Amino acid sequence: MTGVMQKCSKVFLQAAVLNRPISIAYLCTVSPKDQYEQMVKKNKVVVFMKGVPEQPMCGFSNAVVQIFRMHGVTNYDAHNVLADESIRQGIKEFTNWPTIPQIFIGGEFVGGCDILLQMHKNGELIEELQKVGIQSALLEQEKKEE
Repeated sequence: MTGVMQKCSKVFLQAAVLNRPISIAYLCTVSPKDQYEQMVKKNKVVVFMKGVPEQPMCGFSNAVVQIFRMHGVTNYDAHNVLADESIRQGIKEFTNWPTIPQIFIGGEFVGGCDILLQMHKNGELIEELQKVGIQSALLEQEKKEE
């Protein structure tokens, strides 16, 4: 919100009585690109998906949720693109990536379900999560088994 506020200009509305400001309105001029940049940097992991983690509405979104669960990643921002067509189209334009879900780690676009699955299989996902300070539950499980 602070980023948005910095880009907004204050407009004071004066009250007729006592000539004191009674309300502040903000005229925001934040571009769609800036909005998406703020959204993807709001949390360490951000997912634009069909449905919500508790109820994914497509197999690919469900696969992303399950991969993150295996790694113990449950605290992430999930945006349901089915609830807002402008977000569904806007994120595709922002990333120049045609499909949903879309995953961001540390504010960087990772890709879709296929790429996340590949990263999970080859161990890259553990490394990417570590870069943003998230310890994969799979690492902890390996240590217990040793």
